Amino acid sequence: MLYYLLYPLRDLFAGFNVFKYITFRAAMAAMTTFFICVLFGPRVIRKLGELRVCENVRKKEEVRGLYDLHHHKQGTPTMGGLMMVGSVILSTFLWADVKNKYVIISLLSVFWLGAVGFLDDYIKICAKRSKGLSARAKFIGQITLGLVVGTILFLDPDISTKLDMPFLKNIVLDLGIFYIFFVMFIIVGTSNAVNLTDGLDGLATGCLLMVAFSYGILSYLSGHLRFSQYLLIPYIDGVGELTVFCAAIIGACLGFLWFNCYPAAVFMGDVGSLALGGAIGLVAVFIKKELLLVIVGGIFVIEALSVILQVGSFKLRKKRIFKMAPLHHHFQMLGWPESKVIVRFWIVAAILALFTLTTLKLR
Repeated sequence: MLYYLLYPLRDLFAGFNVFKYITFRAAMAAMTTFFICVLFGPRVIRKLGELRVCENVRKKEEVRGLYDLHHHKQGTPTMGGLMMVGSVILSTFLWADVKNKYVIISLLSVFWLGAVGFLDDYIKICAKRSKGLSARAKFIGQITLGLVVGTILFLDPDISTKLDMPFLKNIVLDLGIFYIFFVMFIIVGTSNAVNLTDGLDGLATGCLLMVAFSYGILSYLSGHLRFSQYLLIPYIDGVGELTVFCAAIIGACLGFLWFNCYPAAVFMGDVGSLALGGAIGLVAVFIKKELLLVIVGGIFVIEALSVILQVGSFKLRKKRIFKMAPLHHHFQMLGWPESKVIVRFWIVAAILALFTLTTLKLR
């Protein structure tokens, strides 16, 4: 919005010319979300506590061993993701080109997934149903969004249904109409993977920060004609604006981590993890870097796989592969302190983010 309000005034004052640059607006978006979270965080946390929107730790008989490690978190305010989602939407609306189709779809999608997560959290906490929104209902909400976004992209003549292959140049895979279902899979997968990772103080927030940083850079390069030609990556007109969106997510993660770091004063809740997880998937789809999610989002992928393998193994063999799933709980059961699990996962996420950026030249 500020882009259209202030950039036209550049003829009156040359300083307004900075609104032309994506890098400037991205930096401002990150700072805006950070300060919104830091300044309003204490009030939001206090209000959540007053409304008794607090974490309910599962009973000891439900999670033997883990209860002893997490029982102290009982009563900690949750649904702090409302602060993250709200600040990302507001900041992106202020600093990005709000007429850009990628920005519009991203904001609407974040709102939609945030609403699904809100219902899940509300039912868990306020309606006292520990499992929250049924898995079927949650999946319907995510799948609906995935199919709608996939169909919009498939029908858009400016958007390709081809997949860019990491490490390989001039090799692509055209999915045709199946691209719709691929987009659905990406959105549902990333949304749920981040949700599964959000089990320790600051774990998902820190990893999201690394992924958003990587995709912010990739968005900028993909939307820049000269850089994309030099790096032999698909040039996509308009996706540079997603740099602002990713920067807003980075600032929100930093601001929320101020309160969410160990020991957490507030938890993200599904309202934040589902929305921001889906947002990462959307950006990956828009800039044609879907397959890089396996690398840059490696922590989320491993966490999701650990749950799938654990459930599958128990159903087929009546044996567990891990002491507990998702994977971060397995390390807790091995005796690792929670803070050590979190920081080591962050380190791995940072290394994967750096490696992802190197793939731009490994082609």
